[in-house]
Amino acid sequence: MADSKLLRGTMVLTAATLISKILGFIYIIPFNHIVGSDGIGLYQFGYIPYTVMLSLATAGVPLAVSKFVSKYQALDDYETGYRLFRSGLILMSITGFIAFLLLFLLAPIMAPYISPEAAAGIDKFTLDDIIFAIRMVSFALIVVPLMAIIRGYFQGFQSMGPTSVSQVLEQIVRICFILAAAFLVMNVGNGNLVLAVGFATFGAFVGAIGGLVVLIYYWFKRRKAIIEKVESTKVRHEMKLKDMYKELISYALPLSFVGLAIPLFQFIDLFTVKAGLSAIGFEEANSFFGIFTGTVHKVVLIPMALATALSITLVPTITKSFTNNDQITLQKQITQTYQIILFISFPAAVGMATLGESIYISLYGYDNEVLGGAILSSYGPITLLFSLFAVTGAILQGMNRQKFAVIALIIGLLFKLATNYLFIILFGEYGAIISSYLGFLVAIGINVWAIGHYANFHYGFILKRLLLISIFSGVMAVGVWIVNEGMQLFFPLTSRFNSFLVMLVGVAVGVILYFFLAVRSRLAGQILGDRFDLLNYKKQRHRE
Repeated sequence: MADSKLLRGTMVLTAATLISKILGFIYIIPFNHIVGSDGIGLYQFGYIPYTVMLSLATAGVPLAVSKFVSKYQALDDYETGYRLFRSGLILMSITGFIAFLLLFLLAPIMAPYISPEAAAGIDKFTLDDIIFAIRMVSFALIVVPLMAIIRGYFQGFQSMGPTSVSQVLEQIVRICFILAAAFLVMNVGNGNLVLAVGFATFGAFVGAIGGLVVLIYYWFKRRKAIIEKVESTKVRHEMKLKDMYKELISYALPLSFVGLAIPLFQFIDLFTVKAGLSAIGFEEANSFFGIFTGTVHKVVLIPMALATALSITLVPTITKSFTNNDQITLQKQITQTYQIILFISFPAAVGMATLGESIYISLYGYDNEVLGGAILSSYGPITLLFSLFAVTGAILQGMNRQKFAVIALIIGLLFKLATNYLFIILFGEYGAIISSYLGFLVAIGINVWAIGHYANFHYGFILKRLLLISIFSGVMAVGVWIVNEGMQLFFPLTSRFNSFLVMLVGVAVGVILYFFLAVRSRLAGQILGDRFDLLNYKKQRHRE
């Protein structure tokens, strides 16, 4: 399994996704210094609705197309997938433009609900400010759906390179534009915060152009080989376009909805957090929202790189095993997926909870450092739940049981919607965080049950692995906490340098301690594969 396409494709996409997320996290540090927590809050007012509309516009296209293409390739039919791809380019151009118009025109309607305080004239920002941020980011919807179908077609060939490279370049171009535009407006221009944030949201469009250019390059580079594959088709299903799209939509809608999990949870926060905080008289509502959905959320998403890559590679690979009725391979793929995601995400979640304050100060300075550190320590571990939901949803989609992932998300969202405002009233500003934890736990529980039931998958082995990973993570947490407290005796968190030093030593101790335990127990080699010679040093020494 370690040498399979699943693991190789996952490693390529993990590297690219990790780079992309690290870049997306790093840029928020200087951006936060340029526009502050309030500016980050305004940025999120525009970006969260865009994220939701983007998922609706692409309708789960990348994974749906990869699943469609992979299925028919397994049946030796390359022509059907190619026909879908060609017609899909036209369709996605149309849906992208419609999505752009909708978000652009709906901005004035959404703004009063996003910030009732702005509508009442008692907020730092006006309704026009929020409308401007939403409209500037809406232009990206014209381009991104086109990228989605091209990426999906390449992924259907289990070729992850185009997606990986375009993803990284898109992020680089976007970040360069955001930082340059914000800096010029705030430091060279008139210092208009709203204008700086508006141009920053427009960076999504500029970045998308960069990503599309890369995909077009890959297409012309590989077009000849793809056409040869299409012409060598042995089986032709002669499907009508309407039948192809009917099947694609049956994949895409659930994929789109499940992919909306995190944005939809944030969408609920968008309309309830500030209202709840105002109801309890919390004075830093704008700052809390910016930190919770922006600066801290960027950190939380970094460990999700593996889950994102696994989700993309799992759908076509599990679809192939499922289509060929290869139960042995299917069971191995599910087992390997669970092991990898728990092995990486569990200690990452524990580490963020332990080092939250030093991480936040070293990254974002002393702009609301107490609030930011507390939010990161309490919200950081949710990265494990984000990861588990992503991969369990992908497994169900690959098995054509995506309806259970949809049901799970709906129930989780209803729980979030019913409890978010109430929990803020009962538990203060951390009520929204508690509500998110419980909502994702409910959704994951349903996914886990469905996989066990329909794949005839038994969790005994995974539970043993989880117990061992939990023990190692617990030992790591104790070691990191001791080092963290000891370091602060000599390097109190009164400067960014001290905070960075404490964070760096804490992370290093955590990584070394966790992997030492994993290697000595041979857990690392068993999960990541014996070809990782460094992790299998016992065998090498025995051979010598």
